[in-house]
Amino acid sequence: MTVEIRVLRGDDNRQGFRSGDEALDLFFHRYAGQNQFRHHVGVTYVVVEEERILGFATVAAASLDADDLPGGRRMPPYPLPVLRIARLAVGETEQGRGLGRALLRFCVEFAEKMRDELGCTGLVVDAKPGAVDFYGSFGFIEVAEVEGGAQIHPRPAMMFLPLASVPRRR
Repeated sequence: MTVEIRVLRGDDNRQGFRSGDEALDLFFHRYAGQNQFRHHVGVTYVVVEEERILGFATVAAASLDADDLPGGRRMPPYPLPVLRIARLAVGETEQGRGLGRALLRFCVEFAEKMRDELGCTGLVVDAKPGAVDFYGSFGFIEVAEVEGGAQIHPRPAMMFLPLASVPRRR
């Protein structure tokens, strides 16, 4: 069986997907389609096998102030373009197959394409407490939020992956 990552389609059946996280499932079932097709605030990519959705990642263009970035790199004093990973989940029965890693790698490659075609300095994600180590294993580092953070608990950790730290493939 072939697994592929592709853009969500309007006729995809999202209702059978269960990740084990109620908030992620609700987003995917109810809001992923309208955010993508009606409001145009994010695009969802799905991992499919024989048209069955095994996981998804929703991404959106975003920006970060240079002062918020860790590492002390000199950056221009205006908002820097980044790719935000808004949501990422793998189906309960599919966890452990490396699909989350594949989705994250897909997002990194997407950000690299953005860097080369329109400008992008990195990726940002609001990682739930249980996902901090997962993102950290890819090189994401925590960013201290100064203001405007989400008012949800447990509070997600904003994490950033500078594309300059990702080895370029030839």
